[in-house]
Amino acid sequence: MRLILAQGMLGLNNGVFYAMLSLGLAIIFGLLNVVNFAHGALYMTGAFVALILYSYFGIWIGMSWLHIGFWPALVLAPIIVGCFGMLMERYMLRWLYGLDPIYSLLLTFGVTLVLQGLFINFFNASGTPYPGQPESLRGVVNLGFMMFPKYRLFVIVFSIVVCLAVWFVIERTRIGAMLRAGTENPELVKAFGINVPLMITLTFGFGSGLAGLAGVLAAPIYSVSPLMGADLIIIIFAVVVIGGMGSIMGAVATGIALGLIEGVTKVFYAPAANTVIFFLMVVVLLVRPAGLFGRTR
Repeated sequence: MRLILAQGMLGLNNGVFYAMLSLGLAIIFGLLNVVNFAHGALYMTGAFVALILYSYFGIWIGMSWLHIGFWPALVLAPIIVGCFGMLMERYMLRWLYGLDPIYSLLLTFGVTLVLQGLFINFFNASGTPYPGQPESLRGVVNLGFMMFPKYRLFVIVFSIVVCLAVWFVIERTRIGAMLRAGTENPELVKAFGINVPLMITLTFGFGSGLAGLAGVLAAPIYSVSPLMGADLIIIIFAVVVIGGMGSIMGAVATGIALGLIEGVTKVFYAPAANTVIFFLMVVVLLVRPAGLFGRTR
């Protein structure tokens, strides 16, 4: 039982990353109907922005150099990645609206290859450790059944809070209602004086920023690598499909649940841990093609 609980906690750590990345992907697809294959690359970019800020930027205080560490990067990196996402939507994806979603998938796949190539050219492909983990989050916490790193526990709590806050804004507030209305009936919303193209751009930027935020949180745990997003994007698409394409709560709940299932699977049959998510995706699609939380039309 101790081993199951320990693997469950490690799986939960992976699950909150699945949830946050799936949330951003679900927002972009559900509100804009864009299949953003570059979401994993934006996650990778967020981690690299945190690494670059720590390595190359800072201020002199007295006789010492103060790096731009984790806490400033947690704010700055999502903003930078979100701005890049807005530029991508404004000058690339906007030309593809109304066309088959396969065109947006191919375009964002091309953006992924470009970003990976750029970071491979300037950094090593094997990965670079992020040295900026805050002192206050170092060490371990005794959970009774295991000693768990403080930082990983912070990531779990922080990610769940962010996911629930985003769900509440989109599903329960006036801003969220405007976003949904603007994508479902843009002409009617324009009649009320709302700038729908700007709202769409901001929405895409927000979804991209969530990927950047997840990248910053992942940087102290995993090596910052140009291929870290490529290893994750297929799993994230599987999570979104299982939860229901475009379902905000489906992305969050499914991401966390699948992380737990993946972790517990390692206890009973470790080789199946890498494929259990895809097996579940096949089963869900056979039983409920719209996904667990998706709406059937």
